[in-house]
Amino acid sequence: MKILVDADSCPAQARALILRSSAKRNIQAIFAANRLIPGIALADGDSSPLAVMELCPPGEGSADNRIVELAAAGDLAVTRDVPLAERLVEKGISVLDDRGRIYTAENIRELRSLRDFMVDLARSGLGMERSPAYGKRELKAFADSFDKELTRLNKA
Repeated sequence: MKILVDADSCPAQARALILRSSAKRNIQAIFAANRLIPGIALADGDSSPLAVMELCPPGEGSADNRIVELAAAGDLAVTRDVPLAERLVEKGISVLDDRGRIYTAENIRELRSLRDFMVDLARSGLGMERSPAYGKRELKAFADSFDKELTRLNKA
């Protein structure tokens, strides 16, 4: 089992929680992004630290593609990117966002449809407000869902 993190948009508080949980449970966490994320060692192939940074080439979707490539049954992925979540759910991977929402085969189509609708509104100049700031409430919801999913996957 490993934890895969779409690190480009993952809040620092959630990243810190993932790093602590990874160390506590001895589970590798892989952070994929198009830029370096402070505090996470680059993957070098020679060692296997618990937390590694997969620095992906520039270009839309390269980090997403790397996450999908690395994902295997029993892994847990963290992303707020609904199209990426859809790809992972279709592959049978457990996925949650940084606010604690769990993406499932039962809800992903509806969430994707809603996301696409909001993108279309934004393109038409009718965009809605972005998500509220990431605070204690959001971190708590994420921590609860994250712990629950890790526990469930460890029992499987």
